[in-house]
Amino acid sequence: MLDHQSGQGFVSDGSHLDALAEINEKHERVKDEFSNNLELCAGEAEEFVEQPVLDSDALEPFIDMQFNSREEAREFYNAYGRRMGFTVRVHHNRRSRVNNQVIGQDFVCSKEGFRAKKYVHRKDRVLPPPPATREGCQAMIRLALRDEGKWVVTKVVKEHTHKLMSPSEVPWRRSEKHLVSEDEKDRRIRELSLELYNERQKYKRRCAAYEEQLNMILNDLEKHTEHISKKVADVVRNIREIEEEKSDSKGR
Repeated sequence: MLDHQSGQGFVSDGSHLDALAEINEKHERVKDEFSNNLELCAGEAEEFVEQPVLDSDALEPFIDMQFNSREEAREFYNAYGRRMGFTVRVHHNRRSRVNNQVIGQDFVCSKEGFRAKKYVHRKDRVLPPPPATREGCQAMIRLALRDEGKWVVTKVVKEHTHKLMSPSEVPWRRSEKHLVSEDEKDRRIRELSLELYNERQKYKRRCAAYEEQLNMILNDLEKHTEHISKKVADVVRNIREIEEEKSDSKGR
């Protein structure tokens, strides 16, 4: 009786075993998919970790390096100079002949060039000359403005002809935070140049108007002078005719 009941129980539970087997199969399939996704994520994480991280503090200037503005390039070279142990000076720029826009800029070591002799050997100098601050250093970067508006490094000189300072010895310059940016300076220069050009054009037009009025006055004076000359000539001729008539009457 017990075996019969147990057999019926075993038979009746067959569908449940199939369901459990199906659940286990689904569980294994989900587990496999999860493992594959986990391995894929791990692989992507490893690839991400292996990619080098760009550290701006470790950068050095190089050819074809790009900046969004001259101010950005100056800030970069100032930071680079501070790490290396020298200060930076804004050198001459190059302008377009078409619209006078700045299309090239040099940033140099502050010891670039030499002090002019006229400032060193002054005959009226009372105090001794200050120590030389320029030693002909050639370290610099040169930038050029490209069509897409990027400032690109076209020349780099890293070697210095003088002893470099430690980063803590490099003096902070007020210009690094408070002075107007190079782009702002250029914009202001172009605005002032345009104002000066407009003022010159106004002056030329005003001078042309004055010249026209003066020519009209001179023409009127010339005509008036000619008229007076004719009047005087007529008067002189009439006087001569009268005198001739009187002399003729006396002769008779």
